[in-house]
Amino acid sequence: MIVIVLLVSLLGFRALGAFGVGRFASWPASAAHALAVMLMMTGTAHFMPGSVTVMPNYDDLVAMVPPFVPFPGLMVLATGVLELLAAIGLIVTRTRWITGLALVPLFVLLLPANIYAAINDVPFAGEPASPLWQRIPEQVLYIGFALWATRSVVRPAVRRHESSAA
Repeated sequence: MIVIVLLVSLLGFRALGAFGVGRFASWPASAAHALAVMLMMTGTAHFMPGSVTVMPNYDDLVAMVPPFVPFPGLMVLATGVLELLAAIGLIVTRTRWITGLALVPLFVLLLPANIYAAINDVPFAGEPASPLWQRIPEQVLYIGFALWATRSVVRPAVRRHESSAA
C-alpha cells in the first residue's frame, strides 16, 4: 500500500509538472514530494490510537520494535516525529538536500524493526506480516527515493573562510 502511494504520488506530481506546475518540473522534485506524502502517511500512523483499525497505529508499530531496542513506545513516537519533520524538509526546497541525506540512515535504522516484524509474524493494521523478501527491497526503494530527491536541488556550497594573514 505504501509503495503504491509513493508511486502514484510520483506520477501525479510529475503530471502536474508536465502541465506547467514549475515545482514539479523534474522527476527528482516530484520524487521529493511523493516521498513527503508517503512520510506524512507513515509518520501520522505513529500517533494513531490502537482503536484505529483502518491504518497502522501506534500499537502496531510498538509491536514491530525488536526487544533489544529500549523504550519502544518512545522510539515509535520519536521516529514518527522524524518522519513528519522529514516530510516538511523534503517539501522546503532549501532543506531538501540535507533532508534527503538524513533519511538514508533513518531508513537503515528502521530496517531491524521490519526484519523483526517479518521474522516474528507481527501483524500490521490487522493484516498478516509482509514477508522479509518484500520489506528489504521496500527500504532500498525508500533510500533510493531519498537520494533521488537530493538531485532536485543544487548542493549547498561549502563556505571557505580564507585568512588574510600576510
